[in-house]
Amino acid sequence: MKAIQQLNLPMELYLDSANLPEIENAFELGFLYGLTTTPTFMHRDGITDIDGTILKLAKIVPVLQVEALGETAEEIKAEAQRLVDLGLDKSKTVFKIPISLEGAKACKMLVNDGMMVNLHLIYTVQQAYIALSAGATYICPLVGRLQDQGHDALALVEQCVNAVDQYGYASKIMFSSVRHPEHVRNALNIGVHACTIPWKVLKQLPNNNFTELGTRQFFEHTRLMTLTVQDVMRSQNCSINANKKVMDALMAMTVNKLGAVTIVDDANNILGVFTDGDLRRGLESGGEAMLQRSLLSFDKKMPISIAADASLYEASKLFKERKVDNVVVASDGKAVGMLDIHDLLES
Repeated sequence: MKAIQQLNLPMELYLDSANLPEIENAFELGFLYGLTTTPTFMHRDGITDIDGTILKLAKIVPVLQVEALGETAEEIKAEAQRLVDLGLDKSKTVFKIPISLEGAKACKMLVNDGMMVNLHLIYTVQQAYIALSAGATYICPLVGRLQDQGHDALALVEQCVNAVDQYGYASKIMFSSVRHPEHVRNALNIGVHACTIPWKVLKQLPNNNFTELGTRQFFEHTRLMTLTVQDVMRSQNCSINANKKVMDALMAMTVNKLGAVTIVDDANNILGVFTDGDLRRGLESGGEAMLQRSLLSFDKKMPISIAADASLYEASKLFKERKVDNVVVASDGKAVGMLDIHDLLES
């Protein structure tokens, strides 16, 4: 009987990692099926208590795939049993065993004892056939490594999946040695039953330029509709008394990184605006001496203004219609701040 029910199951998503911080980070996502790991590699991060780390991982992940090694089938079985006695749950643990006749024998022994096994390091369909015959829970071809050596790894994986479907084996084919997001697309197209993915590749899977553009536009539009001018305006040193000098106006614009400053009287009533354009024109006609001129000596031009409680959407329309970079924020005819066009999109 063919494994028809297996065809209707989702492809299991495993994380492939031996780095404890990234494992903890990844499983906060809440949807990963399990972890394939090689605890001995954790020595690279200074971890020496391997057994303690294995038990810690078992509490973090739903299903843990971890190695059980030995020279003989009996040694492999003893190591798996030792890990179970240590505290691992047989129903949530898969023992990884390299393919060999001794490994296949150990697999059969463990499966008969109600344990799950991943016969991995599969490079040929003949090896996969031995693993299928031994009743392996998972069979794991190493796609990336095979491709590094010039082999048609995808054809091998497809042959393994077809063997499961055609002959009704209960084993699951796991796509492993994933190097890039394209491998995940390959796994889905072939129809494997599980895929184990490194964290760096997993983080790339949701990324897409069009998605990022659409998301950014969504946030921008939401911001324009829900925030008001007073939520984002600059209120510090955006206005200056008309009795001050041009140098003072220049300092105020520099501090606030704005191209304009509002000129006000002692009661904070708006009298006009002084812009970086006024500054350039003044320097061209009067040289550095113009920096000491009083702002009162300049022709006052009334600024484009907007109410503090106006929406950012209204402000956006004003910027587009008047083709300006800054507008004065006013309340009851008094200056309360300055809005720069960049403030529309900054958080």
